[in-house]
Amino acid sequence: MKIVIPGGTGQVGTILNRALTAAGHEVVVLTRRPMRDREVRWDGRTMGPWAEAIDGSEVVVNLAGRSVSCRYTATNLQAMMDSRVHSARLVGEAIASASQPPRLWLQMSTATVYAHRFDAPNDEATGVLGGTEPDVPGYWAYSVEIAKNWEQAQERAETPHTRKVALRSAMVMSPDRGGVFDVLLWLARLGLGGPVAGGTQYVSWIHDHDFVRAVEFLADRDDVAGPVNLAAPHPLPHRAFMRALRASWGVPVGLPATKWMAEIGALALRSNTELLLKSRRVVPGRLLEAGFVFDHAEWPGAAADLVRRVRSERRPG
Repeated sequence: MKIVIPGGTGQVGTILNRALTAAGHEVVVLTRRPMRDREVRWDGRTMGPWAEAIDGSEVVVNLAGRSVSCRYTATNLQAMMDSRVHSARLVGEAIASASQPPRLWLQMSTATVYAHRFDAPNDEATGVLGGTEPDVPGYWAYSVEIAKNWEQAQERAETPHTRKVALRSAMVMSPDRGGVFDVLLWLARLGLGGPVAGGTQYVSWIHDHDFVRAVEFLADRDDVAGPVNLAAPHPLPHRAFMRALRASWGVPVGLPATKWMAEIGALALRSNTELLLKSRRVVPGRLLEAGFVFDHAEWPGAAADLVRRVRSERRPG
């Protein structure tokens, strides 16, 4: 297949590009700074020659949007909103104007769209969308609004010949440097991988191989459209999540952190505590109903696999 990935130079795009290219697909990446073969310049805001890459392709996977790994200032939050909504609208316009539109548009979204909750998991049918939870920081509601507007930009696009799926993805765990797993493993290796703020908040995640397999699964189907949760079927509390990660590396203990300690750590990492403190209890209802089988459904086994790959890929010589 010819697959076009707008915004495909980040962590998730790199994972997809690497795997899909290895599988024999023709992958074209749209990026602001093309540096390699099969990378085409675009700015995520204006139409241009890049649209020719979409015309005649079979699948578009739009990953474009400012990274969430930053301080949640008003400026950065607005940039997150604008970059996601504008790029999704633009991709929709390119598909609508194509003489041979792609048969499938996979639009990145986020599991953050669901409410901060502990009582029950969120699937696509019965999950509670966030934004009105009591006693949470106000900017958490804005994160939900970003997700909703992101998806609405795809929903409203006039693309009658193209099936549309919104990928409500949990954190994608891979051994790549700079990714979320790399940061969490670094904390665990330093002895700082204990529970944060009590550790009862749920962590939703997906192994990078299952993320790629889910994308391929959705591309092979013609009967799945709308929001789809990309998350392993067994989210777990942060305390258990970090315990399993420490065990996979062989770190016996991890210092716990209070909420204010997490705030200081996030400031030092130029990130934000929502990524640690929000309880994302998300399950893949529609994937499971469609017959998708996870290779890495449980976190302890997934963490062990990721650690093995980290050690193998970073071994000197």
